[in-house]
Amino acid sequence: MVKRIAHIGIAVKDLGLSQMLFSKLLGNDFPRTEKIEEQKATVSFYPVGDSSIELIEAVDSSGAGEALTAFIEKRGEGIHHICLEVDDIEKEMQRLTGLGFHFTRNTPFSGGGGCRVAFIHPKSANGVLIELSQPIESKKP
Repeated sequence: MVKRIAHIGIAVKDLGLSQMLFSKLLGNDFPRTEKIEEQKATVSFYPVGDSSIELIEAVDSSGAGEALTAFIEKRGEGIHHICLEVDDIEKEMQRLTGLGFHFTRNTPFSGGGGCRVAFIHPKSANGVLIELSQPIESKKP
């Protein structure tokens, strides 16, 4: 079950410049920033109410970072995905697959904030990349 919109992901070319812009815009000079090795990206999260804005910069244009680099080359900087928080990511993936949705990978993987994530392919969601995210603390035993 979807609990909330966890964040909106924004693809950026230069995280430092984008942090200056969003720090001014949101009045928050201290975003939570982390490098996500598996995705070859660095992200910064700015809390906004019960959600957040995530800035994403590829740190390597090969491997996992290739998709983000290609996104920016094709579309420019901007909204990359919408992230929905779920209680049980495997159960939600199974439910959505049964309804005809397709995922970019068949199993969840490590994402920002230590969450387990999976992405619904944009071709099965009206052109929108949708991330499902399960915080580690809600992981079922």
